[in-house]
Amino acid sequence: MSAISAIALIVVIVFGALAYAQSKAERSAPNSVAATPVTRFSGARVEFRNTAFGADYGKVASVPLDDPMGARSVSPQLCDRLYSTSKLTMCLTTNAGIVTTWTAQQTGSQEQSWSLPGVPSRTRISANSQLVAETSFVTGVSYAAVGFATETIIATATGKSYGNIERFSLLVDGAPVTAADRNIWGVTFTDDNRYFYATAASGGSTWLVRGDLVDRTLTSVQKDLECPSLSPDGTRIAFKKNGGTVSTPVWHIAILDLERMAETIVSREHSVDDQVEWLDDSTLLYGHPRPGVVGDSDVWSVPVDGSTAPKVFIEHAWSPSVVRP
Repeated sequence: MSAISAIALIVVIVFGALAYAQSKAERSAPNSVAATPVTRFSGARVEFRNTAFGADYGKVASVPLDDPMGARSVSPQLCDRLYSTSKLTMCLTTNAGIVTTWTAQQTGSQEQSWSLPGVPSRTRISANSQLVAETSFVTGVSYAAVGFATETIIATATGKSYGNIERFSLLVDGAPVTAADRNIWGVTFTDDNRYFYATAASGGSTWLVRGDLVDRTLTSVQKDLECPSLSPDGTRIAFKKNGGTVSTPVWHIAILDLERMAETIVSREHSVDDQVEWLDDSTLLYGHPRPGVVGDSDVWSVPVDGSTAPKVFIEHAWSPSVVRP
């Protein structure tokens, strides 16, 4: 082993040990918000990652749908990114230690898990709880980074994997794109167990694509749309749109009407680097970091018509999913 390689290995081990120690310290500190430990959630609710510092930091939590600022329930499960339906939860987790690893775990009525190649990014479950998707970074930790690469897996809840959908055929304006720099992320499912939407990127451009699990194709729908989220009624897609530059993105929340193919900016209040969630057909939820507080964030809400400014919906929260029994 060369001297440079040996030094690099030592640096990795030291940083891994520090991250592990910090993680243990965060979880052993007193909770900064009131939380009730539970083994399972019930009722109409919003599930999310608890970002209040203390012993429950990073755990899956929930609040009643009709009382989002109310007391939260907290499960023992740790997640970096999560999504839940009434039957399933997908949890993407960083396992901090001397050597850090990452895991995707599906729990609920059916269970499965697999390792991830890198930092967790996005996850979704179809409304009927029959399909799951996750995205992780193979290299890089941000979609704004130069040279980032992702892996996105779609599987059935019973364990059949469609593999990395980057290997599907990508068609942009009818022409195949076979470049090695293709990346696919941000899956959102339709309700037919066949089609989905996602973001595709290549050569510095991004597209909203419609995916087909049977034909294994990704077909461009609209340019410059990222992290799509299909509305409950299936007529609109919420997404983030870059109002800045490639190197310094400024993410605005926008809506695409799928019938008219018309885009509307919902909010420019602050830059939102998240895959938004629909609270209902008229309101969106998203996570946003707390300024100056590393590791903490809040879930915000904003009406899709942009009639009022965004406001905090759940304090000390991240990665929201709306669950209706």
